[in-house]
Amino acid sequence: MASEHGSGVGMPTRKTILFIGTVPPPITGQSLACAVFLQELAKHYDVRVININKSDLASGGFVWGRVKEIVGILRQVRREADGVDGVYFTITESILGNAKDLLIYLACRRLLPNTVVHLHGGAGMIRLLHGPVGVIRRLNAAFLRRMAAVIVLGDRLRRVYDGVIAPDTLRVVENFAEQEYQLPAELVRAKFLERGRLRVLFLSNMIAEKGYLLLRDAAHALERDYPGAVQLDFAGAFVTEDDKADFLASIVDRPYIRYHGVVNGERKKQLLQQAHVLALPTYYPFEGQPISILEGYAAGCAVLTTDHSGIFDIFTPGENGWEVEKRSVDSIRQAVETCLSDNAKLVAIAQHNADVAKTRFTAERYNRALLSIIGEAIAGQARPVAATA
Repeated sequence: MASEHGSGVGMPTRKTILFIGTVPPPITGQSLACAVFLQELAKHYDVRVININKSDLASGGFVWGRVKEIVGILRQVRREADGVDGVYFTITESILGNAKDLLIYLACRRLLPNTVVHLHGGAGMIRLLHGPVGVIRRLNAAFLRRMAAVIVLGDRLRRVYDGVIAPDTLRVVENFAEQEYQLPAELVRAKFLERGRLRVLFLSNMIAEKGYLLLRDAAHALERDYPGAVQLDFAGAFVTEDDKADFLASIVDRPYIRYHGVVNGERKKQLLQQAHVLALPTYYPFEGQPISILEGYAAGCAVLTTDHSGIFDIFTPGENGWEVEKRSVDSIRQAVETCLSDNAKLVAIAQHNADVAKTRFTAERYNRALLSIIGEAIAGQARPVAATA
């Protein structure tokens, strides 16, 4: 690990890290994780930051505006890489994003033995590295094999790099929930005892593949069969204003569905801690290990989600909540019906999730694991790190 500040004779100087990552806005799980770690990293190193976040939530498309942004990023990388001791880089899963990453690798080629790359997704990278375009796999492998470490979010995501890099280069560091969302055990019990409607929360960006439209339709069916039993809350950003207008028009006569906009701070905390169930029926192609699920755990929620990408590294059906089928309104409806009919199990799961978040999914553990990996990369001593416990 790099030393702390030192200014006297014989005192070691602080190492310098080039941080290439997504910094809010917009807010995504990845940009939130980056912001939390960047704050901690700056306590231990001098940090040069290159923000590679896009200006909107659209993904996968080839747009000239983004190409111009990438050109600017590459110029900044060439300028800022001079004289640094190591690189921390959160990489991308789209074709255009991967092309940008490859150019960044090239610009930082001298620093590759002291570089740590962090994959916050999973499903999209599998398509790139194991898809039909062999040149993409070969180019990525040529750079990745020279790096100190490659980080994934869970054991299920190790397969992303099968045959691409040496297994001992791979590290696993699970995501986290910030402590501010942690609800004490007595308040977890209290919100279920005081329950009127079952409150189901969708807390993610409003992208169709995240499943928000499926939830809306499931809520409509539930209101028909169980009037007054369920309230569905949505919070997150839309990809386009047209998407937002269409959605709001579709719920205008449905008072049991509410859209709260983009939430942060106290409002986000309030929504999480009032919710009984966190629902994320995702099949999003760039999904990794959603932080919103872990925030739901911390706030004492049971979870409804899919077996997608790396989710089942942090979610076990029956223990943390209920699995729902991808793209299935009926599966969501049935899972919510189970929540309505078995309150004792619902409460037990919610209490268990709050306990797990407090011990396993903390920002302190996350930051400590990443700092250890970076410290070893700078020293040229990268070794497997037990980062999931």
